[in-house]
Amino acid sequence: MEGKVQGRQIIVSHQSPTQGQTSLLEQIYRQEREKLAGIVADDPLWFARRYEDRQDFEIAGFLASQFAYGRVEGIRGFLGKLFSRMGDSPHRFVTRGDFGRLRPLYYRFHKGDEIVDLFTTLKGIVEEFGGLGKMMETFYEGTIRQTLADVRTHLFGDTDRLLFFFPRPFGGSALKRWNLYLRWMVRKDEIDLGVWDFIDTKDLIVPLDANIYKIGRCRGWTTSKTASWKAAREITEALKRSDAADPVKYDFLLCHMIGIRGGCTGTPRDTCRERCLVHAL
Repeated sequence: MEGKVQGRQIIVSHQSPTQGQTSLLEQIYRQEREKLAGIVADDPLWFARRYEDRQDFEIAGFLASQFAYGRVEGIRGFLGKLFSRMGDSPHRFVTRGDFGRLRPLYYRFHKGDEIVDLFTTLKGIVEEFGGLGKMMETFYEGTIRQTLADVRTHLFGDTDRLLFFFPRPFGGSALKRWNLYLRWMVRKDEIDLGVWDFIDTKDLIVPLDANIYKIGRCRGWTTSKTASWKAAREITEALKRSDAADPVKYDFLLCHMIGIRGGCTGTPRDTCRERCLVHAL
């Protein structure tokens, strides 16, 4: 499918892009790219982008991604309280190990004791590996799911401790929050931080939140009836038709401009032609 972007109007000819051509999705991405950088403050990633040190990026990005579920207002409210208690350096706060001030916090079904346990685990990771990035690099052999399985086994054995934050990856889970964290850490542009170089962008999987799943179903990028690992892989493969080397770069555009701001319901409507940037895909 090939198209020409003229302002907000997109003229489409239904052909698959060939070598040297630019896909319609890529044209839309380039057209909207400048706007995307301007709305990072609406995303949990903003909490990591406030820092300048790589070690702070890693800790802040992990925490922001792991609590990135539920309503946007709730996420921002909780993360604001959490980061205010950590002071000007999340990494320094973790290494000091004084987590008592976190105990009154809670977010949905996560209470203070579990939050303290999470921070205690992060402190152990920093002490053993030097940071989250070094831990991931130690276990990474080209497969994200296997890496997360090995990390989980190393940290917790066969217990169920902190299963929400360090899930068992083999099964139906789309691993949305970990894939979000990996996008932030691996990709580098006006949006993502790009501080890890041991994972190739082509191996990233789209973070499958409700918005991306609805868009994927609507556009025929996945046939999966649930927001599963299978759906995440299928949607990623569809995005590779526009950029095989960096398919997940479209995630922020789709999530924010089509899903959140565009109000995508996942069901094609007559109004989609006027409201949806990707209606012609």
